[in-house]
Parts: sequence; C-alpha cells; structure tokens
Amino acid sequence: MMARPALLSRLHWLGHDSFRLDGPPVVYFDPWHLPKNSPPADVILVSHEHHDHCSPDDIRAIRRPDTTIVANPSAAAALEPPVSILRAGEEITLGGMRVRAVPAYNIDKPFHPKTAGHVGYVVFVGGESLYFAGDTDAIPEMEKLGTDVALLPVSGKYVMTAEEAVQAARLIGPKVAVPMHYGAGVAGSPDDAERFKRLSPVPVVVFTQEGKE
Repeated sequence: MMARPALLSRLHWLGHDSFRLDGPPVVYFDPWHLPKNSPPADVILVSHEHHDHCSPDDIRAIRRPDTTIVANPSAAAALEPPVSILRAGEEITLGGMRVRAVPAYNIDKPFHPKTAGHVGYVVFVGGESLYFAGDTDAIPEMEKLGTDVALLPVSGKYVMTAEEAVQAARLIGPKVAVPMHYGAGVAGSPDDAERFKRLSPVPVVVFTQEGKE
C-alpha cells in the first residue's frame, strides 16, 4: 500500500473550504469562521472574493506584521494591504514554499465564471505538493496536476458534486483526496463527502472539523 503523504499529518480542516497547514510555514486556505485562538499565519491564501472564502475579520485575527497574504485580484481588492496578487498560471516563492495559482471556475453554473479570474492553489513544500481547488467544477486544467494531496469540493450547487469530484480525482491523479465545501450551511452535507469516498478512484481521507463544539 502506498504511504500517505506526510503533508496529511500537518493538515487541519476548519470547516467548509477552510484549511490550515501547520508549519513551517503555517498556511491558511480561505480562512472563514475560524476556531478561537487559531495560531497566527505565516501565509494566507485566498481563492476569490465571495464572503465564505474571503473574510477580512478572520484574516485580521490570524494576521501578523510579517504574514504574507496571497489572493486573486478580486479578493485582494477586499482586503487590507499589502496583498500579493496571483493570477492563474503565476507563482510566488515564500520562505522555501512555492505557491502556484491555477484556474477555478464553473462549466455549467453562473456562480464562478471563468472570466472572473478565480483561482485554486498548488503549494510545494517539503518535497510534496498539495492542491486546493477553490470553488470549481471538474475542469480540463486539472488533468495531470499530479499532486500528492488534492482538496476537492463535493457539495454541488455552487461547485462540483461528489460524482463530478470523482471525475476531477481521475484527472488529477493525487495520492490522496480530501473532500471539502460541505457542512457549513452553505451547501452540501457529510453524506456528500462519504459518497465521494465510496466512489473515488483514489484513496480519500474525510477530516473531522477542528474546533467544532
């Protein structure tokens, strides 16, 4: 059996699409409704401007003077500067970690059009890679991303369904997939995560939400 990527032991699901990757560096993905006393961030990655992904209050709670915030242009406009702007296809290196922005968009829904320039992120750290898909459907750009870990939305409505996430997993070919975008009252439920796990062509780890009371 293939060993799980070491990154998994450093990863925490904070609900919905929010994750923290323990450091170094400490990286947050789309922080929203964070648990109290969340550790400060070295890097914060924001995929797009929608309120459940771009939360100035949550970012303020974990931001320090030396925190680097990376966002697409629309999210950057909603946040206190300085913010490093990344568009799909662009990269930045932060303290030994490489961050690449990749496309994220809907194919058959109006919520995240390709023209909006929303992004996901691939981070390369410690010899491994992690893909945070953001709000997206299964799109051709996912093919052969080949990351070790893929964080994929599964709820449907605004993003891909569990069945469409199965298609995305086939395109990406990660060693492990982790479902997200469910259980926060926005869309989806734990049933979507479990359905994705049953159908997935790659191993799936369903996280328990950290800090949930």
